[in-house]
Amino acid sequence: MNTASLVDAITYQENKPTVTVLLKTNTTKEIRIVMKEGQSMKEHKAPYPIVIELFEGSIDFGVNGEKQLLKKGDLITLDENVPHDLTCVSDCIIRLSLSNFDSVERVNNVNN
Repeated sequence: MNTASLVDAITYQENKPTVTVLLKTNTTKEIRIVMKEGQSMKEHKAPYPIVIELFEGSIDFGVNGEKQLLKKGDLITLDENVPHDLTCVSDCIIRLSLSNFDSVERVNNVNN
């Protein structure tokens, strides 16, 4: 058994979202993304299905060019290779469930 916290040791960066691996299982990586109001992640695709939970705050979540406001407690799933982007509306904590076949480096490099 492993444990982690979505709210402990949070660091907001001034210039880009902060991506932290919290847990790894046999099939997934549980990742925390923290974003300050106004920060964004440009359009990108994940090579495997993902699950996103908005734990705190709100984001404009774009899928294929259509925006949807996600707020605290909302969940969304995407199949592989679906173009999406995020813009933080209010400081947020996002939980991302990512396949172990995918890489955290890919998430970190979305805005690089």
